[in-house]
Amino acid sequence: MRKAIVVLLLGYLSGSVMYANIFGAIFGVRERYAESPDRNPGAANAYKYGGFWCGTLTLIFELLKGALPVYFALRLTPALSQQALPFVLAAPVLGHILPIFNRFRGGKGIAVTFGVLLGLFPYMKPLLLFAGVFIFLSVCVRISPHYYRTIAAYIVTAVIMPLSRAGGWVSFAFLLIAAMVCVRMALSREDKERMEVKVLWMR
Repeated sequence: MRKAIVVLLLGYLSGSVMYANIFGAIFGVRERYAESPDRNPGAANAYKYGGFWCGTLTLIFELLKGALPVYFALRLTPALSQQALPFVLAAPVLGHILPIFNRFRGGKGIAVTFGVLLGLFPYMKPLLLFAGVFIFLSVCVRISPHYYRTIAAYIVTAVIMPLSRAGGWVSFAFLLIAAMVCVRMALSREDKERMEVKVLWMR
């Protein structure tokens, strides 16, 4: 029980480090995030306002802050119960959404979600499934704007993952993450434009 609490706390604290703010400050663009429609301290705005290097460094560290706590937790604490494992994956995402180091004003958690799934390496099925759904909804059945596409990607993946035999605790972990991200998206201050759906062969 004590090990589980420590692992969860470390995962949450890792997620709470807002690398968009750190690299935004280094590149002198942190204040410009407030000008964006969603005011989100994440990788997308780091690219938009800070350029290639600011965005790329932010993205890499956002992925790592999700991947490393999960990767090491699964290997250094193999005695963790399956009941605790879903929360191990969810902790870095919660930290990103409600970061203690940024007065609980966080981002949407998309890059961190990919990070925690990457932390399951060498088991890549959940990561590839989530990425595949995102690509499908971006290319084949294009949902726009990105706000609705993101919500749809999380919901569709949460439904498909148990059917893909990805593992019960992994599926439950993604369901927790999807719920947190969707609530965060729903509470976002960005202007929500009308949703449009276009299929590839109708363009």
